[in-house]
Amino acid sequence: MDPPKGEARDVKDDAPAETPKAKDKDKPRKGGNVEVKLEVSRQRPIYWTVFGLIVGALLVWKLGTVGKWVGVVLMIIGAFRAYQLVQTFLHPAGTIKVTESEVTLPRGLCMPRPVKVTPSEVTAVYFLRRSVPWNRSAPVLVVELGGKAMAYPRDWFSSEADQRHIVHALLRGRGLPAPAEAVAEPAK
Repeated sequence: MDPPKGEARDVKDDAPAETPKAKDKDKPRKGGNVEVKLEVSRQRPIYWTVFGLIVGALLVWKLGTVGKWVGVVLMIIGAFRAYQLVQTFLHPAGTIKVTESEVTLPRGLCMPRPVKVTPSEVTAVYFLRRSVPWNRSAPVLVVELGGKAMAYPRDWFSSEADQRHIVHALLRGRGLPAPAEAVAEPAK
């Protein structure tokens, strides 16, 4: 039975105990190298490969002109997703590495030849939380290299803390304070 509104409840017994390991998981790392492996899910490419090729072939085989065109579009989508599925088997998902002398960024998920730059070539690093397309999971980590921007959606990482570790490491590499350590000056 719930206690009346005026009485206080003892919450200590209901709260799960936090382990010291869980508390330290989200803290930014101090110094050293940061290496975060990206994760790949093969479910979406498998689904679209099977659906696009089978339903597309049935539409081309059984329907009229408009149905044939829709079937061709579905078969093209299925073929593209089949290519993406093959890439997940040929290449590893990718790893983002930040050291004092080099930053290694994958060009995409399961793409060969990652981009290697010095930390000084990274012009900006930030999260997009609200300005994200409907088919991407937020936040998106954006790393700008001069005129080129590389985006890494949340679903490529095992946790959001991995994205924050990369941001903190890149800001340290540029000699800037991490966002949590930045001190705001009063406006004049």
